[in-house]
Amino acid sequence: MLISPAYAQAAGGAASANGALGGFLGLAPLFLIFIVFYFLMIRPQQARVRKLQDAVAAAKKGDSVVTAGGLVGKITRVEDAFVEVEIAPNTRVRVVKATLAEITPLGSKPAND
Repeated sequence: MLISPAYAQAAGGAASANGALGGFLGLAPLFLIFIVFYFLMIRPQQARVRKLQDAVAAAKKGDSVVTAGGLVGKITRVEDAFVEVEIAPNTRVRVVKATLAEITPLGSKPAND
């Protein structure tokens, strides 16, 4: 044997201590990426969802709405879980409130003006 057993054991202990530190440093970029995703993607999405939920809860007669299916109309009646939307003169449909994608208050300015 070229290396004494005592020297070989000491070298193995030092390598395992550096291995634990190296394992943590190897995971550090993943933690950093998660933090960046949270602040750039997850948090703004949660704010948008919260804003839409508040708008759906406050929907009232006369508001213009767009449904997730693409129907555009004006609210004529509001119930607990449904709204009645007029999509054409004398054409009304009942829509589940959860499917409303956009709500524009009565008297607001159109987007293209």
